[in-house]
Amino acid sequence: MSDESSGCIVVGGGPAGMIVGLLLARAGVDTTVFEKHGDFLRDFRGDTIHCSTQLLLDELGLMEQFQRIPYSRLETARVPAADGTLATIADFHRLRHPYPYIAIAPQWDFLDVLAHAGRSEPHFHLRMHTEVTGLIRRRDRISGVRFVDHATGEEGEQEALLTIAADGRGSRVRQLAGLDVHEFGAPLDVLWFRIPVGDADSRPAGIGQSLTPRGANGRLLVLIPRGDYVQAGLLIPKGQEAAIRAEGVEAFRAAVAAAVPELAASAAALRLEDVHGLDVRLNRARRWWTRGLLCIGDAAHAMSPVAGVGVNLAVQDGVAAARLLAGPLRTGRMSDDRVAAVQRRRALPTAVTQFAQRIAHRGLRRAFRVKWTPIVPKPLARLLRALPGLAAIPARLIGVGALPEHAPDFARR
Repeated sequence: MSDESSGCIVVGGGPAGMIVGLLLARAGVDTTVFEKHGDFLRDFRGDTIHCSTQLLLDELGLMEQFQRIPYSRLETARVPAADGTLATIADFHRLRHPYPYIAIAPQWDFLDVLAHAGRSEPHFHLRMHTEVTGLIRRRDRISGVRFVDHATGEEGEQEALLTIAADGRGSRVRQLAGLDVHEFGAPLDVLWFRIPVGDADSRPAGIGQSLTPRGANGRLLVLIPRGDYVQAGLLIPKGQEAAIRAEGVEAFRAAVAAAVPELAASAAALRLEDVHGLDVRLNRARRWWTRGLLCIGDAAHAMSPVAGVGVNLAVQDGVAAARLLAGPLRTGRMSDDRVAAVQRRRALPTAVTQFAQRIAHRGLRRAFRVKWTPIVPKPLARLLRALPGLAAIPARLIGVGALPEHAPDFARR
């Protein structure tokens, strides 16, 4: 059991938790990350590593390790136009940035890079198979956690000066701490699945090269390039997953083939058991902290999959938390104002991003109601072709974000 006057506990080994754990350890803060699973292997998690996150990895001295893992590059986002062309609505090539693309990488590989880096730090401790089951309260503050190690059956307690909840949008720790969230609601859910596209020489033209929304008969489909397959997301009205599954696999295959005719042959082999549903949420905690505890990432603000920015925001929360709290944690002089400073720093970019997602949600509501499919009007398509630099604006908002965070000096390698 560690002394409550020092150290940090991080609950959750996702992007936010691993980043803040690694950075605090590099600052000399004794940090334990609790991850309830035995590995990071969960499919259809946020796999978009944005421009600003790649630059952060570079600043941390981890870009070489990251580039060893398999990933594909998403360099543009294109939408079918009414004149039969594809209109480029986001072009990452136009960013003045060292990494002008989004890397589509398995999240488990990304987390393994961070875990490997953490293990080389004497102050970093990663406990896999270990689930936090309760919070310890002493006087008027949270002073640590109760846990169970599912590998050994061990039950125990650990105390620390600060506990950071990074355990996702359904955060158990946030609930135990009694922190309320404001639900904005979401009009959609997503059905994720894979469609093989073959290698670069055999795949259909325009497939597997950029982010491309497609649609037919009121069904909206997003195709994300992943090498020899595309990660397909079928956007459906909220709560309709059971009804779609009840229609049967043939109806599902037909809907995919209608939206992407060039992949009809691959769609014919789809199985419903390989389709994974995502219950989309969009919310934000009114207060991200209480005495002795801070929420970051999805535990503080669940993001919609629109634009795939959830991982990026979670990572930036982790960087900001480490930069602002490393000093107080090292000296043992933590205060409420220090913890609240993390929310003050990250609240505005979070609110701006969620506001943009709520606008997109309003468009999706209309699309579902009238069974509209994504088509760029001819005048807008002509404007985008005449002024291609406009495509850099959404690219920057998506790839870099409203307030990018950089590695503090103590964490750079």
